[in-house]
Amino acid sequence: MAAKKVLVVYAHQSAGSFNSAAKDAAVEVLGTQGCTVEVSDLYALKFKATATAEDIVGEVKNQDHFRYAEETKLAWEEGKLSEDIVEEQRKLTQADLVIFQFPMYWFSVPGIMKGWIDRVLTSGYAFTQEKRYSQGIFKDKKAMLSFTTGSNESMFSANGINGDMNVTLWPLQNGILHYCGFQVLAPQIFWAPSQVKAEARGTMLGGWRTRLQGLLREAPLSFTPSDSFDGAKGFQLKPEVQEKHEGQEFGLTVGTHQGKKLPPNSQIRAGV
Repeated sequence: MAAKKVLVVYAHQSAGSFNSAAKDAAVEVLGTQGCTVEVSDLYALKFKATATAEDIVGEVKNQDHFRYAEETKLAWEEGKLSEDIVEEQRKLTQADLVIFQFPMYWFSVPGIMKGWIDRVLTSGYAFTQEKRYSQGIFKDKKAMLSFTTGSNESMFSANGINGDMNVTLWPLQNGILHYCGFQVLAPQIFWAPSQVKAEARGTMLGGWRTRLQGLLREAPLSFTPSDSFDGAKGFQLKPEVQEKHEGQEFGLTVGTHQGKKLPPNSQIRAGV
């Protein structure tokens, strides 16, 4: 495997946490394979989580009606984004693989990581109307979520009180990562490490270390290609695509399910 550049976007307050150990394992194992690994430790950086006019150097285009996406797109084009955003975009531009390491907060990412997403993945830099999803700007890069939960795996099942984890992950993996074009690798989910003994946590980390050894060779999750949708008709599935899958038991994806059963584990495992 050729040497690759990896960016770990990390969000946990404690160096003694399981998330910190998972982050350290990624740095170590990928580093021994010749990868250059860079870590954005968001809490250590005191990374600003709010998307405001302060993210733009100089005057904004419309002070009376500030629109963040439009203003930051223009600032990116003119080289007027704030220094912290420019630095994170530099890291991201150089990366072949991005790992988001975090504890799941309220079925999503921590606020500081959501701020990284909001501020770093600016319009123009990370996506355009023409370049998104399977035709996205980052289509030659891979990305994945690696996270801990507070609840047991059974609670995130189709019959569990929290609901199907595949549904929980759809907005993050499709609506953010795939939207920007990333090839999305299956998530690394550490189920409720705080509720198990140290030996079990060690086993979890051992499994992660083993996976890391072949991570860059993994096939990504499957998403419906952009050309399956008709832009002239509200980006609906083309009739021929619907006809092709008409007799299938499951929908195409968790989101584009066509009113059918959700494809099982399609947001958790590749090849399904």
